[in-house]
Amino acid sequence: MPWPVYLAFKQLFPSGRRVPFFTLISVAGVGLGVALMLVTMSVMGGFGHQIKKMIIDTQGEVQVKARVLLDQPAAAAVEKVLAASPDVQAFAPYASGMVMLEYQSRPAFPAIQGFDYAQMKKVVPLERYLTAGSLDNLDDDSIILSSLLARSLGVRVGDVVSLYSPLALERARQNELLLPRDVLVAGIFHVGHQQLDSSTVLCSLRLMQDLYGLEQRVHGYNVRLKPGADEYAAAAALNRQLPAAARALTWFEANADFQAVLAFERNMIFFLLTFIIVVAAFSITSSLLVTVVRKTREIGLLGAMGGRARHVAACFCVQGLFIGVAGTALGLAGGFALLHFRDDLVGFIARLTMGPEAFAKFYQFSSLPAHTLPLDVMIIIVFSVLASTIAGLIPAWRAAKLQPVEALRSE
Repeated sequence: MPWPVYLAFKQLFPSGRRVPFFTLISVAGVGLGVALMLVTMSVMGGFGHQIKKMIIDTQGEVQVKARVLLDQPAAAAVEKVLAASPDVQAFAPYASGMVMLEYQSRPAFPAIQGFDYAQMKKVVPLERYLTAGSLDNLDDDSIILSSLLARSLGVRVGDVVSLYSPLALERARQNELLLPRDVLVAGIFHVGHQQLDSSTVLCSLRLMQDLYGLEQRVHGYNVRLKPGADEYAAAAALNRQLPAAARALTWFEANADFQAVLAFERNMIFFLLTFIIVVAAFSITSSLLVTVVRKTREIGLLGAMGGRARHVAACFCVQGLFIGVAGTALGLAGGFALLHFRDDLVGFIARLTMGPEAFAKFYQFSSLPAHTLPLDVMIIIVFSVLASTIAGLIPAWRAAKLQPVEALRSE
């Protein structure tokens, strides 16, 4: 073992001390930062992964959207391209918009989407999210409501609600009266996403076309890809063949605004948590500088015995490297342990505060999702080890600058 490395370990673990205070505190500081970064990034990744799964389950991996509307010839051209694509497993037309929904004088203004259930069930597993009623009962005179919307209106399966279309405003300008459409609530669904669960109505494509006066036109197609197909490559291939009236978007592009906010929050949290490791690095620097001052005579003696400046500097760099590696290993172990018991911790916090039921009601979750990306783990490891090693450079430079004669005279 090279003598700078041996001397570094002797300073980290002095003889006669079973638990060196400086080493323990330095390693714990780095470990705490690594654990917090790992847990936070995994939880944020879990929410992102869950949202991605929800979007794909409710929209498909790719959406073909019309620039305005797709009439029958344009829709036939789009369907021909989709049917010929080797990446497409199934597709279904849809039309969407906004309506006013009224039940017992209580109004709501949800988004509405109409679809052909026979085709849509091959693309979107809606039955997985149904909590009441049956999709088999969905026809041109019935709708399915999201759970929070139904709860806010006090609607149950079998109730009759009224739908007011924006088309009524256009008819009113022409001195015509368009009466609301009374429809039966055939089911209630719950996806797990606040926005979708609070303001979404599903109906048949024919009903949606009647409400908006679309005739046979549609707004686009939800597309399910074959397993293993890359959505970005598939969307690019479709865009090269689709008519000018339509464009294929991946699930990420179709929800770009929301995904950008989620990515920004994730990156900002990561940036803020890096300061924990930076603070730990400053404490390592401070402690090693104190060691340089206390060991001035010993450092001078090493120089007088033939030790070169780079060897003296390496002694302190090795200490920073060891603290970084040990702290990172401790932090990874603690972080993965916290992730493993995260549901128990959430339940414990819920019991201490407002109770599990109220916790789930107000915060919309009773367990934390987690999805750890290997790239995130590598970034955390590299950053923490690098920061700790750099923390030893200032003390190493200070020790290397000491002249042996002056250092031996130090009191």
